Amino acid sequence: MTAFTPDDHFFMTQALRLAEQGLYTTMPNPRVGCVIVKDGKIIGEGAHLKAGTPHAEVHALKQAGATANGATAYVTLEPCSHHGRTPPCAEALIKEGVATVIIAMQDPNPLVAGQGVAMLQAAGIHVSTGLMQQQAEALNAGFIKRMQHRMPLVRSKIAASLDGKTALSNGISQWITGAAARMDVQHWRAQSCAIMTGIGTVLQDNPSLTVRELAIDRQPLCVIVDSQLRMPLEAKVLSNQQVLIAFATDSQHKATKLAAMGIGLICIPDEAGKVCLKSLLSHFASIEVNEVMIEGGEGLNGALMALNLIDELIIYYAPKLMGSDGKGMFALPALQTMEAVINLDIHDVRQFGTDIRVLAKCAIQKSTN
Repeated sequence: MTAFTPDDHFFMTQALRLAEQGLYTTMPNPRVGCVIVKDGKIIGEGAHLKAGTPHAEVHALKQAGATANGATAYVTLEPCSHHGRTPPCAEALIKEGVATVIIAMQDPNPLVAGQGVAMLQAAGIHVSTGLMQQQAEALNAGFIKRMQHRMPLVRSKIAASLDGKTALSNGISQWITGAAARMDVQHWRAQSCAIMTGIGTVLQDNPSLTVRELAIDRQPLCVIVDSQLRMPLEAKVLSNQQVLIAFATDSQHKATKLAAMGIGLICIPDEAGKVCLKSLLSHFASIEVNEVMIEGGEGLNGALMALNLIDELIIYYAPKLMGSDGKGMFALPALQTMEAVINLDIHDVRQFGTDIRVLAKCAIQKSTN
């Protein structure tokens, strides 16, 4: 195993910071940063910011110029070895005479997956991998899952009272949390490729589900799970840039009208006559969706959780009590033993205003289907 120095960690940390610049914009591509160092000084920096534009290595090499010859490149993701929207970055590093490349993580894309490293090594470049790998993987968790499992990463955002209620018994839920928590939600929306909700939430709250108060030039795909196609034609979400409605039956004959409005439609029923959520998520992966954010009620959250389709939870707890008759987080079958409970791995807890945000990963459960 390569023994990395404190300087190596310092320069890779800077490369990861650069990669974060593409947090809201690189999709469907991964977020990548590159730092080129010579004689202990940074001579070039770059980040990939948008699909179809130059990759991080190209920006850093351009900044370094002729001094890149004999230098060390720190890259958060294995340099690509194939021709896609842009030429291979491994070739660019070789051409400019870089002597050493230190990589945080291997590219999970089957078109690369070690071939970039092999290309660099064949050219006589010294390559080391695995420096700050965990941090690099966290930055591209959705891209990794799509490449390895052909499914997007699914996060569910939930605002709840301290007694675990997401709405009053009459459905009213605005606003449980304060302004600071709601602003934090915008950052999660911005880094998502798609935001998904259920028709119940649309009928009750008429949300917009757009990224607000952040200076970005894209909006996530807005997806509504609407088994019976009950979508009101005047709903706010239908005015979004990109909208997709997943349905199972069209008993109210709305599909033609919605299509005429430019709304995307996908008929994807399961055996019970509802939307097949697993197939829907698989469809997302096929159209290069890396990260999906769920902003639904207990019905959609419960259905996804029952199928083990939620990877992470973003729960905002407000210092309020809403009573036993309020709506819960997940509509799930009653559990009879503690062995049957769904275990979570809490990996971050912090406060936003008066609210507490808990980030938790879902443990893998035994499939029930």
